[in-house]
Amino acid sequence: MTHATDATNAITYDVVVVGAGPVGENVADRVRAGGLSAAIVESELVGGECSYWACMPSKALLRPVIARADARRVPGLRQAVQGPLDTPAVLAHRDDYTSHWKDDGQVGWIESIGADLYRGHGRLDGPRRVTVTAQDGTVTVLTARHAVAVCTGTRAALPDLPGLAETKPWTSREATSADHAPGRLIVVGGGVVATEMATAWQALGSQVTVLVRGGGLLNRMEPFAGELVADALREAGAEVRTGVSVTAVERTDGVLSVALDDGSTLTADEILFATGRAPRTEDIGLDTVGLEPGSWLDVDESLRVEGSDWLYAVGDANHRALLTHQGKYQARIAGAAITARASGVPILESDRWGAHAATADHAAVPQVVFTDPEAASAGLTLAEAEAAGHRVRAVDYDLAHVAGSGLYADGYTGRARMIVDLDREVLLGVTFVGPGVGELIHSATVAIAGEVPIDRLWHAVPAYPTVSEVWLRLLETYRG
Repeated sequence: MTHATDATNAITYDVVVVGAGPVGENVADRVRAGGLSAAIVESELVGGECSYWACMPSKALLRPVIARADARRVPGLRQAVQGPLDTPAVLAHRDDYTSHWKDDGQVGWIESIGADLYRGHGRLDGPRRVTVTAQDGTVTVLTARHAVAVCTGTRAALPDLPGLAETKPWTSREATSADHAPGRLIVVGGGVVATEMATAWQALGSQVTVLVRGGGLLNRMEPFAGELVADALREAGAEVRTGVSVTAVERTDGVLSVALDDGSTLTADEILFATGRAPRTEDIGLDTVGLEPGSWLDVDESLRVEGSDWLYAVGDANHRALLTHQGKYQARIAGAAITARASGVPILESDRWGAHAATADHAAVPQVVFTDPEAASAGLTLAEAEAAGHRVRAVDYDLAHVAGSGLYADGYTGRARMIVDLDREVLLGVTFVGPGVGELIHSATVAIAGEVPIDRLWHAVPAYPTVSEVWLRLLETYRG
């Protein structure tokens, strides 16, 4: 690696990355693989939200919950797993997966790719310039020859309720890192964090009440996804209330009193607000380069900020697809684009599925919600496809009618839907809801991203008797 100190005592790199979560790490990795020098700046733990407060801890909490639920549906096994979960053991397993909130391993990985780590708060200070303020107040100035990549992610967005901060509500961070199961937990919201954490903590011993402002859960997926997940939460003992909002929260002697807009009041030990995300861009110096602090950053298909030839926004900060795997995908695209531009190689941004265009962010986004049942989707919903002006047909199939589903679980309940573009005869979207369907979704992602014709999918024969046979049943239903 080559970097230099300029006349202003700034240390110069080819690329400076602000934020060392999975996205920033992948940007640094890709530009290093392309032969560029890289510095990466982080104010908290290297590895970011996903490693310590989101993907990894939440799935570690949920895995025993889902495994027990699956086992209870298998004859000969269900009687052996009727007891409660060992909550302390589950939390200890979660702690292992967060490396006990220590980032030594992640730091070692950054060192292994030859990037330099700067700990402290990174702020833009004009074009291609980043100041890093360490905890002891020491300031380091970094300049970038080719690019600065903002990979600062998002934070939980809390509602504007009087006195809310004083009640110390949970956000996603507290929900995934708590050291015990609260006796009564109120979950406000109906999205992924809300449904996953309601599933986890209800199974780990809390009495959960879910409050949803809208008409149902998981409103960015097909409607049946939220309906099936809500049914399962209620069956597990949780209460799910829709069409209701919180108007006030107070904590007295450790007990929360929660007022609702229907005039009722609930009491709880903890309350989780899972009501959306906001970009962590409020204090990263956007004003020094003519951008609005706290804003989402609009980017082109190569993840370069609109109007700039050096600034990139990769991951959640650009609001394209707020998912770790999509952010890492963007990082691979951005890293390739930065390297190409630095080398004078023509950019292939106009090629929809080329090396420098993040097309999947709006055409083939996969997602799995690790509830019981799981909800998995790729691409567009029926409503999204119709709103985009496509001439489409939705094809539905009851997953319980697949032989593999019956073998997977007694009383299997689930549903599948594929959205067919009738003009091109390719898939625009697929949704599966049911136990174990998370492992089905990559096949859908491949079909959508590859724009595989329906006629060719007919030759992709699913193994019998697996749940994947639903693909054959969907195609048969479509053909009639």
